[in-house]
Amino acid sequence: MDALERRCADNGIATERLSQQALREREPNVTGLGALYVQETGIADYPAMCRKLGELLQAAGGEVRLGTQVEHLVEGDAQVVIHLRDRQNLRSTEISTHYVVVCAGLQADRLLAKTALDQGRDIHQHFTLPEFQIVPFRGEYYRLPAHLSNLVNHLIYPIPDPDLPFLGVHLTRMIDGSVTVGPNAVLGFKREGYGRWNLSLNDCCSMLRFSGFSPLLLRNWRSGMTEIKDAWWRRGYLKRVQKYCPQLRLEDLQPYPTGIRAQAVLADGSLVHDFLFAKSARTLHVCNAPSPAATSSAPIAAYICDQLNDLVDAGGLT
Repeated sequence: MDALERRCADNGIATERLSQQALREREPNVTGLGALYVQETGIADYPAMCRKLGELLQAAGGEVRLGTQVEHLVEGDAQVVIHLRDRQNLRSTEISTHYVVVCAGLQADRLLAKTALDQGRDIHQHFTLPEFQIVPFRGEYYRLPAHLSNLVNHLIYPIPDPDLPFLGVHLTRMIDGSVTVGPNAVLGFKREGYGRWNLSLNDCCSMLRFSGFSPLLLRNWRSGMTEIKDAWWRRGYLKRVQKYCPQLRLEDLQPYPTGIRAQAVLADGSLVHDFLFAKSARTLHVCNAPSPAATSSAPIAAYICDQLNDLVDAGGLT
């Protein structure tokens, strides 16, 4: 908690240290030795934000293309050519532009590799960054029943494991007034594996070939096994939440959609906790973005724009 408090201070975020009694007064249903109160925290209606951003983009003359796969990125001295394929009619098209920002999430490493390979160079000669690969982690959630929507007054987070870039199983008051529980962080066997049963031989083979995968397992096998156990055994999942909200019961954990964390892993098996960018003269790849990326999307976008401006200024390009 001391480390989190210092990090907030370093980033200009005001916090208030709460004693055990002060915590109980603010959150009668939450048990703890103490807490940090962060008044500026909140959540976002991310689907609504995306819809509005699409409207603003189109009003400014832009275009939103859904169901379209990026096959290649060919960077030249004066422009970048994006090769696209429509998944419905399989028609190929091209777009030429001066600069490209790639925020590909679960496919970030693959689009980066396609860009580098199209240049006929090794990826680490074209982009200055450490070797990494995206490893998917499933974040499984539950939702509390309606009669527990007033269980908590704030967003409730446990103190996370400082060695892992995950926030722990927490209670979140959603836009519609409901409360969600989660997520956990379970190693995924498919990058787009949002269902209950998920397996992609291509994604699994890619992970097994990656030099950082074995060190990742060796370094985190104990916590990894716990995550897998609690994913299949709801009582284990419940015990995590009962540490700070003991009145919850097994029947309170109702189904809710799963999310996938696109986690960058380095060749030594370490998890990337912060931003990871790959830059060329005209291309900026966002290879890793820390959580909570959706809620913080607006300031993250501003930060990415700053990175792009630095890239342009460094190359003397317009």
